[in-house]
Amino acid sequence: MFLSNVTVFMPSVLTLIGIPGLESVQSWIGIPFCAMYILAMIGNSLLLFIIKSEPSLHEPMYIFIGMLGVTDIVLVSSIMPKMLGIFWFHAQEIYFDSCLLQMWFIHTFECIESGILLAMALDRYVAICYPLRYATIFTHKLVAQLGTVVVLRAAILAAPCLLLIKYRFQFYHTTVISHTYCEHMAIVKLAVENIRINKIYGLFVAFTVSGFDLTFITFSYSQIFVTVFHLPQKEARLKAFNTCIAHICVFLQLYFLAFFSFFTHRFGSHIPPYIHILFSSMYLLVPPFLNPLVYGVKTKQIRVSVVKMCCP
Repeated sequence: MFLSNVTVFMPSVLTLIGIPGLESVQSWIGIPFCAMYILAMIGNSLLLFIIKSEPSLHEPMYIFIGMLGVTDIVLVSSIMPKMLGIFWFHAQEIYFDSCLLQMWFIHTFECIESGILLAMALDRYVAICYPLRYATIFTHKLVAQLGTVVVLRAAILAAPCLLLIKYRFQFYHTTVISHTYCEHMAIVKLAVENIRINKIYGLFVAFTVSGFDLTFITFSYSQIFVTVFHLPQKEARLKAFNTCIAHICVFLQLYFLAFFSFFTHRFGSHIPPYIHILFSSMYLLVPPFLNPLVYGVKTKQIRVSVVKMCCP
């Protein structure tokens, strides 16, 4: 690595400083973060165990919930160990390639999570709007194909972000990243070279994924509401709506945190940096923590299975 007064050439190690402005209390911030991480791991692992061991839950809706659980486990595990190391042990250094890999994991599994929520919305749309055709349309083969498409879409869209950093940039202003994890734009802004292509591609991926998924998720649930409100019996309406309420809660809390983090990062110039970083960290941690709680409380079949397991 060659150092000059202005730039760093091809750094092998970067430094994550955590939450700038809150360094003195990071060790205390790590306590609730660690608690949420442990509960997220336990909750999602329990959810996966229940879905796998209960034959009545081997249906498309629960398979998608299981996929979401796997995604949440990988997502929090890719950021929390390093983040807690920064907070508690001042383990701030990270290899450049490891940082890029973490960035790829984060953005890939964010995209996978959005894709799974879209698949869930389509599943409920067919189940409620076309109940007689549901079993023939949503087969296990289709579920596997949708899962494959969701994973490939995310991996392919996130890969250029990594490659554009790895092979376009050689000189960097600094090796210090003011963040708790390796976020795409936080790394890009370190580069000396023109970063316009990276910024445009990052926005393209964000708007393509969120725009496509949000459009079809909104369409699916709007059609579901129209169908539900036209059902003649009140009990049938409540039963149909209850099958969607958990998905809607998960969808709303994920996209609310995502858009809040996105808009404060780009347009909240008057907001202190530690607010941006706290919310972007919580955006990755809170959904995996809340999702198993939402499905455990709002989904009757999962709730019954938990009770049966705890009180045989």
